[in-house]
Amino acid sequence: MSQKPTRRSFLKGAGVALAGLTITVPTVSASSSEDRYILDLRSASEGDLVDVEVVHRLDQIDIAVVRADDAQMSGTRHSKDVEMTVTFPEVEHHGDERDRHKRMSDPLYRLQWDKQAQDVPRVHRRTRGEGTRVSVIDSGAFEDHPDLQSALNTDLSKNFTDDGGDFNPVESDHGTHCSGIIAADDRNGKGVTGTAPGTDLVALRVFSGPTATFGDIIAAMVYSGDIGSDAANMSLGAYPMPKDSDTAVVRDAIERAASYANEQGTLVVAAAGNDSANLDADGDVISLPNEADNVMSISATGPIGYRWDDEGNGREKRNYHAALHHLRKPTYEPAFYTNYGAEAVDISAPGGNADQDAIGTDSKWYYDLVLSTVFTESDGERVADYGWKAGTSMASPQVAAVAALVKSVNPDATPGEVRKHLEATARDLDDPTYHGKGHLDTARAVWEEMGDDDHGHGHDDDHDRGHDGDDDHRHDGDRGHGHDD
Repeated sequence: MSQKPTRRSFLKGAGVALAGLTITVPTVSASSSEDRYILDLRSASEGDLVDVEVVHRLDQIDIAVVRADDAQMSGTRHSKDVEMTVTFPEVEHHGDERDRHKRMSDPLYRLQWDKQAQDVPRVHRRTRGEGTRVSVIDSGAFEDHPDLQSALNTDLSKNFTDDGGDFNPVESDHGTHCSGIIAADDRNGKGVTGTAPGTDLVALRVFSGPTATFGDIIAAMVYSGDIGSDAANMSLGAYPMPKDSDTAVVRDAIERAASYANEQGTLVVAAAGNDSANLDADGDVISLPNEADNVMSISATGPIGYRWDDEGNGREKRNYHAALHHLRKPTYEPAFYTNYGAEAVDISAPGGNADQDAIGTDSKWYYDLVLSTVFTESDGERVADYGWKAGTSMASPQVAAVAALVKSVNPDATPGEVRKHLEATARDLDDPTYHGKGHLDTARAVWEEMGDDDHGHGHDDDHDRGHDGDDDHRHDGDRGHGHDD
């Protein structure tokens, strides 16, 4: 059984700088919008919409998002829209253009413990996610990033805010990072590898700077169903939300949107949150959207000690083949920040971890985070780059991407069947409080046929049944953790 993470403070909301890196734990504050409402159209007539500004009309789920005042909403069933302001986890790289060019030119798979532990390159021998589509409901995606250009569908990508821009980010690279986890190009000889680089990636921007509203998020969920996305990733949310009459229509609208997307063929996946909270025992509050019906909720795991001992003297390349066998804690260790609860979490997935005592030291503690696509600003221009982040935000897209892989090899599967298969093939760690049905097992999910799920959970070290014995990219990440500090 995995060790439980501590609930020690990680300097929430404050940055910790080290060697040109900055990490902050994401925090969320939610408040009612002053002039936006989520209106249940089943309680309203067309006359109720005459004198209000309709921001999103979602007849598919009998919901409208409107800008109005209390008097105009009188006599209808409604909730005030919820506005969330998020401090995203951020990791910044500092260096000159020569350093950046070198990083852009060198393949960085050797630093992607998450893809190594999940046997991703080997899985790509069967599928890279071809024939599927994944929506990323987030802060947008940087379309000029060389690792995203092959996957990003710029025609379907869309901005759901009213700031006048397109799907490209306003300021945060959070959605760009999540997009790379899903679909970073594995064939361009640069950067990082995504889990499903063959998928059609659609960036749906719901953040204008650090702020998003549930009204825009709900509209993006419905749109995901309408465009035939096989999975929609939501690395966002608000917690704690009061579970009372004031928020009833917000909750209903999220669940209607998730149900509608599901009916259209879209599996909705969401981050469980980063509050170190037991969502099963938190009183009369709720975490949204991950605790809504028809939404798959994902907790986060990560190693401690990944490649800390690399000496940078020529041994580094050889060492990465064995790096996952010499960890202080394994890749499926519950991250210290993750929300948990056997009823609130469906499965866990790689999201990054950190030894809180190592931060501020000369150790390579940041290698235990998740490396993916980001951007920096240089002389007023946006520059493609790579960076580390940690959070359930990083765990959720791992699952959305594997859902695409599963759908690619099972094109007739429904979202419910894909979800059941992901849960049935997850590795049972005998710790449902932190892992739900188990820990994401990409290789098993792809190689195991649907219908074989009844034999129960487990872990077969020979994922590559019927393939050659090339072990160049095979790493279990769970054998011999080495010394435990």
